[in-house]
Amino acid sequence: MTTIAGQVGVEKSLSRSEKKKLIFLICSVLLFSVMNGTMFMIAVPDIALSFSLLPSQVSWVVTGYIVIYAIGALMYGKLADIYPLKKLLTIGLSFFVSGSVLGFFAPNFEVVVLARIIQAAGASSIVALVFIVPTRYFQKERGKVLGIVSSTMAFASGVGPVIGGFVAGVLNWQFLFLISALVIFAIPFFWMWMPEEEKREGKVDIFGAALIAIAVAALMLFITLFNWWFLVSSIGFFGLFAGRTVSTDNPFIRPDLFRNGPFRTTIIAGFLAIMTMFGMMFMLPLMLSEINGLNTLYIGLTIFPAAMAAAFIGKVAGMLTDKCGAKQVVYIAFVLMIMGFFLLSTFIGSPTWVIGAVVIISYIAFPFLQTGTATLISTALPRNEIGVGMGIYNLFNFMSGAIGGAVIGKILDYDSGVLINPISFAQSHAIMYSNVFIGLALLTVLNGFYFYFAFRKIVWIEDRKPL
Repeated sequence: MTTIAGQVGVEKSLSRSEKKKLIFLICSVLLFSVMNGTMFMIAVPDIALSFSLLPSQVSWVVTGYIVIYAIGALMYGKLADIYPLKKLLTIGLSFFVSGSVLGFFAPNFEVVVLARIIQAAGASSIVALVFIVPTRYFQKERGKVLGIVSSTMAFASGVGPVIGGFVAGVLNWQFLFLISALVIFAIPFFWMWMPEEEKREGKVDIFGAALIAIAVAALMLFITLFNWWFLVSSIGFFGLFAGRTVSTDNPFIRPDLFRNGPFRTTIIAGFLAIMTMFGMMFMLPLMLSEINGLNTLYIGLTIFPAAMAAAFIGKVAGMLTDKCGAKQVVYIAFVLMIMGFFLLSTFIGSPTWVIGAVVIISYIAFPFLQTGTATLISTALPRNEIGVGMGIYNLFNFMSGAIGGAVIGKILDYDSGVLINPISFAQSHAIMYSNVFIGLALLTVLNGFYFYFAFRKIVWIEDRKPL
């Protein structure tokens, strides 16, 4: 029987002033964490030039970071169910700063990759734990705070390429590491402003954690490098992890977690939605470069207004979540995504300002989607499993983003003379971009139907067989 688990726990006694300080603090470090990823994507050509690298070699600056980032999000989420958040954040920020300093002084490419891996080991703590803060300390305003957090992510995603392009162009790509090192100043404030917590009961299955980490790493490497040996290795280690899970009394991830209907539905729907959103974000720079002939700086400036709009709309998404419910906010996200993808498919080849205006619709869907799904996850699980649940949620988000980019990148290698959207302005190779955007819209429609009928089934069972 599928039922919704009750959320147990009392909100920490924080004054209004203390809450504002804490929100400002977590959003500040989240800003640097997300920007760190997008800034370096812009700087990859400059890094390749500095060390005379092939594209396949320099890609490890991004690939290594993504792999560790995804694994770290899961690990920190699990640890948050046991250890105080401020201690975990201190460890994570220390890794982040250490990697940043190492990268700034890196004498060769190997050290640059090592620095990015250390950065990721720390930055993943930020994205994993800041989503837990609203569920632990802001029970009555959870949706509002999650909306602010989602806005920060959207803003950082948009401003990162602009700052990255400017710093790398005016100074040098190594100064991007120095920007990330500024998070060191946040550590004392976490100790001053975050509530005191005691270590909870429980322990971490280290062997199980190692198995799932290797399995996820191999899967992420398969997604990014498309080497089938990584897929075989991933399946093997996932099998070992499954065996470990059923043979130990204290598994790293309890099997019954995925028997929770609302959690499972939200994870699947969120995976598909984030895959389409990141696919769109992956395509936009390519499209603006190839079809509109823009350079890196103008691509960033074209996308920037959309990122600003998403940042401002996040608070609205949070307020609607608290007032109308998380499911309704997810439906709004789906509608905005479908509209945005369809309009992008239609207006490809139009002047840049038209594309910039249309992109806003797609981008403002992001805070609605992130806020709604994160709230559903936090309310679907008991308090002692929210950490690992959020870790799984973030892990699936990163994997879906990587899959979306990899699949769409492969599709765009081909041309098509058949235009699916009959009112599109697309011509020549722009036709393929138009068709992909229509495909993303159709996938979102199917995902919306899945989300609706899956949750309707859960409610039907509850209405007839209450606990």
